[in-house]
Amino acid sequence: MGTVTLSQVKLGDKIGEDVLTPLGGVLFQKGRVVTSRELEIMQAFQVMSVTIESLIGAMKSKEETQALEAKQTSKTAGGSDLHNEYDRMLTLLRQALNNYVSGDKFPIMDIRMQLEKLLQHMGSYNVITFAPRTFAERDYWLHNSVASAITSYLIAQWVKLPQKDWMQVALAGLLHDAGNIRIDPSILLKPTSLTIEEQAEVQQHPTIGYQLLRNIAGINEGVKLAALQHHERVDGSGYPQGMDGETIHPYAKIVAIADIFHAMTLNKAYRKGVSPYFVLEQIQSDSFGKLEPGYVRVFIEKATQFHNGTVVRLSDDRVGEIVFSDSMHPTRPWVSVNGAIINLTIERQLHINEVIR
Repeated sequence: MGTVTLSQVKLGDKIGEDVLTPLGGVLFQKGRVVTSRELEIMQAFQVMSVTIESLIGAMKSKEETQALEAKQTSKTAGGSDLHNEYDRMLTLLRQALNNYVSGDKFPIMDIRMQLEKLLQHMGSYNVITFAPRTFAERDYWLHNSVASAITSYLIAQWVKLPQKDWMQVALAGLLHDAGNIRIDPSILLKPTSLTIEEQAEVQQHPTIGYQLLRNIAGINEGVKLAALQHHERVDGSGYPQGMDGETIHPYAKIVAIADIFHAMTLNKAYRKGVSPYFVLEQIQSDSFGKLEPGYVRVFIEKATQFHNGTVVRLSDDRVGEIVFSDSMHPTRPWVSVNGAIINLTIERQLHINEVIR
């Protein structure tokens, strides 16, 4: 075991002693194997030296290093069971809806079974950090549907809906945009602003979705109403019926939150996705009069429950670690960057762009 400068650290080396941040927090624990990601983070924190285990013989062969990197890339890029089941869910949903509008029976049991397989890997899902492994913009609304299913399932638990509702809420998230299958794809993929006529066509999708789902056995009325009502708002300003908060189904209120979150964080034909923290702040402001405020509060509290020491990238591209989270401002913790404290509740021009670790 010996101490070397950061420039001497090689891919595949094993860290011999905990690597600390300038404030004394543990950046990497003893035993961590170094990949390019670890090197990037240590460089961002201006780590000068690292203790490495077994310097003699620590040099890895090119093949070993490539294998290590491939394994790490597979893990971080989404080569997990969660991503595998996510991709299968996306493919099945596309096929099921296309075939259904062509006259085939909707395969609700296959859909439910695949959704159950996906939800078995919830332990690997993080609302803030999850991103699809592969993404084609033409499939944006299908990605929104699958991601909304997972997030809606979480929200249903977080707001303490009965357990019997959890799977149905997930189905509501999965099928809430089913009506889009009958909207002109050129409108859904249009890279510029929609005309008034095109907006009117898009706003038909909740009604179309309800009509598509209403005769499918195996889903309850809440799932069907979520398709109809997920664009309704508690102040009555939504569509298609202008309902108020007392008449909107709880499933629809949950799906509305998940739908907005993923609609803003996923890439679209006309814009790239934006920071999840920025989106949470937007959802928080919309909760006053439009979204169910109690559901929004719980969603933001739970989604931002990162422990101190979490490494993040700020909107100005600086990397730091969360050192304090203010329960009154859950989207704006204090972040240590090279020993300097950035209080995001004060420095409003900054926000967290990415959770690194």
